[in-house]
Amino acid sequence: MNILQIKSSILGGASQSSRLADEFVALLSQQHPEAKLIQRDLAAEPVPHLDGARAGAFFAKPEERTPGQREVIAYSDALIDELRRADVLVLGLPMYNFGVPSQLKAWFDHLARAGETFKYTEKGPVGLLAGKKAYVFAARGGLYGDDHSQTQFVRQFLGFIGITDVEFVYAEGLAISPDSRNNSLIAAQGRARVLATQTRLAA
Repeated sequence: MNILQIKSSILGGASQSSRLADEFVALLSQQHPEAKLIQRDLAAEPVPHLDGARAGAFFAKPEERTPGQREVIAYSDALIDELRRADVLVLGLPMYNFGVPSQLKAWFDHLARAGETFKYTEKGPVGLLAGKKAYVFAARGGLYGDDHSQTQFVRQFLGFIGITDVEFVYAEGLAISPDSRNNSLIAAQGRARVLATQTRLAA
């Protein structure tokens, strides 16, 4: 039983999305003490942003890759293997300028590889990482709701690689007022406790 926690905030210990995810993981670990936890902080250890050289490594034929391209593929393979072995994905998601952090997008870019996390078929792409449960803890200064493009993007990307069982927990209005902040965080923490109790990890 494996849990993969991804932190994407640049605020470290002051990040509300990371704190909520940490609290949820702690609760989940209490419910399932046998579970193995892997944590990756994308701000502390950034994934390189996609550029022409890295994209070239992804598209090159395996037998034609240069030593540098093989290093890029090995790095991407390690990230994919981390996610492939996880039964549960816990993602801390702050909102930066109405979107996802660029470091999270870089992680996504290294995961989306044909033949590894998805494949093309006559009916369109099919994700290869099915059977996982994802929890996304989204912290936002304003009020945006579930229909916002940030939510849609994350849900679409996870679905593209086969992770369709996705639960979003929102802490919104954090910058509106102290009362709005406190009430939203309390509600998110309560929702996290319920979800941790309900989660069942497959052996």
